[in-house]
Amino acid sequence: MRPIDLNADVGEGDEETDAALLPLMTSANVACGLHAGDALTMRATVALAQRHGVAVGAHPGYDDREGFGRRPKQLTAQDIKALLVHQLAALDAIARSEGAIVRHVKPHGALYNQAEADDALAAAIVAAVRAFDPNLRLVGRAGSAMARAAAAVGHPFTPEAFADRRYRTDGSLLPRSEAGAVLTDPEEVARQVRSLVTPGEVVASDGSHVRIAFETLCLHGDTPGSVVLAARIRRELHALGVSVSAPPSPGADFTRP
Repeated sequence: MRPIDLNADVGEGDEETDAALLPLMTSANVACGLHAGDALTMRATVALAQRHGVAVGAHPGYDDREGFGRRPKQLTAQDIKALLVHQLAALDAIARSEGAIVRHVKPHGALYNQAEADDALAAAIVAAVRAFDPNLRLVGRAGSAMARAAAAVGHPFTPEAFADRRYRTDGSLLPRSEAGAVLTDPEEVARQVRSLVTPGEVVASDGSHVRIAFETLCLHGDTPGSVVLAARIRRELHALGVSVSAPPSPGADFTRP
């Protein structure tokens, strides 16, 4: 069975959770200073990831600290380019000063959610990432507009699934505003992980079974009890005989110590 990458959104303000969570992950999506974080938290989070052999990735979002980057915006392609390149450059400079390399980029919050279905936004995101580094892997949901935009120009793309989020019948995530959208029970999360890994599907909000293709599995750092959930996920994967490791990045070799 293929190894699975475990990624978590970190550097968003809860240093204690990050310190306990990152040793259980293989990839870190580091907040880049707009929706959350700043130069100090980026440096501390990168250093923590380096210490535990975790691949560093960028987690850029809208410039919306008050709304934690979860409020939709309508920006032009040029605005998206400026937004992303600014954040990628900030994290990249800090990572390199800590002896790390940024391996991937995963949009945050509303930017990610809008780009699931908005082809123009997805294309703008891919173009912005390519302008910064054409080898920088983009992480997003399989079958999304981001996946299509990446495929259209041959950009490296890593499809992800979510351990702690309920799905809708079309394979998209149930909005956080709806009851049951976030999974916080360790056994429920373990069941979803088992279903994702073995039959390759999830039970959607209406009880139907939905096929999900993925190479990396996300756990949100701000999900209540995320450290307990991460430990339970690791136990479940071990029981299934699944190893964990970060995916290779084009142009950069990454070896866990």
